[in-house]
Amino acid sequence: MAQRGAIVVGGGIGGLATAIALSGLGWQVRVFERAPAFTEVGAGISLWSNALRALDLVAEGLGEEIRALGGVELLGGIQHRSGKWLTRTNAAEVTRRYGPVVMLHRADLLDTLLRRVPGAALAAGTEVTGLRVDGDAVTVTHHGGEARADLVVGADGLRSTVRRLVWPDAPAPRYAGYTAWRWVTPPLPGGPDGGGESWGPGTRFGHAPLPDHRVYCYATANTPEGASGPAGEAAEVRARFDGWHDPIPALVAAAAGTQVLRHDMYELPNLRSYVGGRVALLGDAAHAMTPNLGQGACQALEDAATLRVVLAEEPDVGLALARYDRLRRRRTQDIVKRSRQMGAVGQWSWPPAVALRDRLLPLVPPALALRALAPVLAWPPPEGVTRAQAPA
Repeated sequence: MAQRGAIVVGGGIGGLATAIALSGLGWQVRVFERAPAFTEVGAGISLWSNALRALDLVAEGLGEEIRALGGVELLGGIQHRSGKWLTRTNAAEVTRRYGPVVMLHRADLLDTLLRRVPGAALAAGTEVTGLRVDGDAVTVTHHGGEARADLVVGADGLRSTVRRLVWPDAPAPRYAGYTAWRWVTPPLPGGPDGGGESWGPGTRFGHAPLPDHRVYCYATANTPEGASGPAGEAAEVRARFDGWHDPIPALVAAAAGTQVLRHDMYELPNLRSYVGGRVALLGDAAHAMTPNLGQGACQALEDAATLRVVLAEEPDVGLALARYDRLRRRRTQDIVKRSRQMGAVGQWSWPPAVALRDRLLPLVPPALALRALAPVLAWPPPEGVTRAQAPA
């Protein structure tokens, strides 16, 4: 049988994981990345237990490699901006029930994935401009010419070109009503031991330690879409959070001189399908979500693992993609909804609502909070292949 070929559009975490997965099945894969290089932003990432199980499926030994690379995130809980605890997270119990959480820098994760992709498969600076489904093949037009494949995977993010070309009537991303800042501090010896979030009216601040004593920080605030800090984003963060409880002032001060990223938060309204002919959407291109559950990249990795399983078990690409859609669409759209709901509560700004939230959160039984994680973290890999296997 002739070797099958796939084009993955988008060279982020989900796209590279897909390229690894398909290469492991014997497919010839090309990754078209619009940017001039395969790079990641300077921010941290939490890989929850469901993502680590997905990595186990993507390629043999990949999950273990990532587990060794990162540190276990010490989950703290939620505090009031004054420092009073609203909820506490039993990290040991989370690990016992669902598995560990690994915290690492996004660039380290991307570099690890890049080393697993055949170098000849990587095509940076390749912008897709057209896409045509021709029966059992797909023709992709890009600035360098045309390419044909048996499968195209759109892993090109929130503003996906593949989604626009194949689903021109798909709904546009929806602004969530708040923006987010992210940065990584320089190494801070004696810095915070654990992580967690602190909540104020319409604002939140979170931090988590990285393995090399740097700290990943993020903050949110209700702002008009498209706004920016007039004196720079580090100054904007300091103005909003400098008076909060320790260690937040030190973490805000450490933002000076670093790259402080600011992005408005969006989610993608539900699509009717993630599949059209021989084209499949993956990650943010299919189900962009707010970051409140830390599941954006985790769900992209689940997508990649599921795509590998269905294509390994079903030789008919169309039938395999139909199964992929059935397995992924309901779950991911449910997580989009859960993340939206959690973010809405965290961003409440009306004083009576904030006061009520801050009184009720400490009353939530810890066992109930743990059980609420199950629909997200207790992901069972698709039936059939339970770990990555070489093609027969």
